[in-house]
Amino acid sequence: MTATGPVAVLLAYVLGSVPFSYLIVRLHRGIDVRTIGSRSAGATNVLRASGKWAALLALLLDVAKGAAAVVLAGTLDLGSWWLAAAAVAAVAGHVFPLFLVFRGGKGVATAAGVLAVLAPWAGLGALAVFILLVAWKRHVSLGSISAAASLPVQVGARWSSGAFRETDGLDHGPALLAAVSAIAVLVIVKHRANLVRLRAGTESRLGQKPQVFEAAE
Repeated sequence: MTATGPVAVLLAYVLGSVPFSYLIVRLHRGIDVRTIGSRSAGATNVLRASGKWAALLALLLDVAKGAAAVVLAGTLDLGSWWLAAAAVAAVAGHVFPLFLVFRGGKGVATAAGVLAVLAPWAGLGALAVFILLVAWKRHVSLGSISAAASLPVQVGARWSSGAFRETDGLDHGPALLAAVSAIAVLVIVKHRANLVRLRAGTESRLGQKPQVFEAAE
């Protein structure tokens, strides 16, 4: 078996592990972003620590690293399963970063970058779910969780219609379904504290700053 596939997955994980939120706050204020707020290395805490422009920069960089990891793996023409593994590895890198002793963010922004390359239609569908839920309930966390949960449903529905069968007879649906399912699990598990607060009725709503950036942690 060629080593290219495992190496691509490892590189995707390392790229996902680059802690932009941590670095931005460390350079700007000299503190560890994980010591304040939700103690998460994500854009919400960057907003708390360094303001909206720093948070926006962290958000964009997290999206970019997710997209870059999939583009890199895709250029190696490894097949759908290795590409799927690299996509999951990039999100896992953000959630459990090597460089921060596996204490990272919630993975939504990196997942968005991954989906922008891997399955842009699913990313747009998840974005629609997010917007609808936030508009209805005004809970950003609920929108993030629901958007993540919608991914396997979207891919499963298209797979059942035969949308992923190539002219060469290969069916790429199982790999894509496995990837988005794993990403959804990572995102939802990292939102478990939000789920507890949603059930208790204590979760903050949109408009209670800096909740607006929570989905991107």
